[in-house]
Amino acid sequence: MEDLFSKIIAGEIPCTKVYEDDETFAFLDINPCSKGHTLVVPKKHSRNIFTMTAEEFGKLMQTAHKISAALKAATNADGINVIMNNEAAAGQVVFHAHIHLIPRHTDDHVFPKPNHTTYAEGEMESVAQKITLAFQ
Repeated sequence: MEDLFSKIIAGEIPCTKVYEDDETFAFLDINPCSKGHTLVVPKKHSRNIFTMTAEEFGKLMQTAHKISAALKAATNADGINVIMNNEAAAGQVVFHAHIHLIPRHTDDHVFPKPNHTTYAEGEMESVAQKITLAFQ
């Protein structure tokens, strides 16, 4: 079954395309956080970062890098958020890997201030050790 972004890439659903190459496709988000909010997607379907190869992810990031400079200039943005939500718990709604490029302007209040947490004594080292062991 094809997902929404695969249909957009195939031209079955219209979009406002800003960039395309052999492996990636970029278009304006229809529900933008700010004007110019762009989605960068791989043409080859992958659910998210967990199903992509490092090479596929690298190509996606190379395209995001290229578009970011143009997007910042075109929107006269003060900065750009580069966001990738992976799985529903992280906010992923469309299950085709994609990167959000969101132009930001000073004091635009696009995102609320995040809630931060703290580590208990010794907990940071424990978490780091678990991450390190997961590589093996």
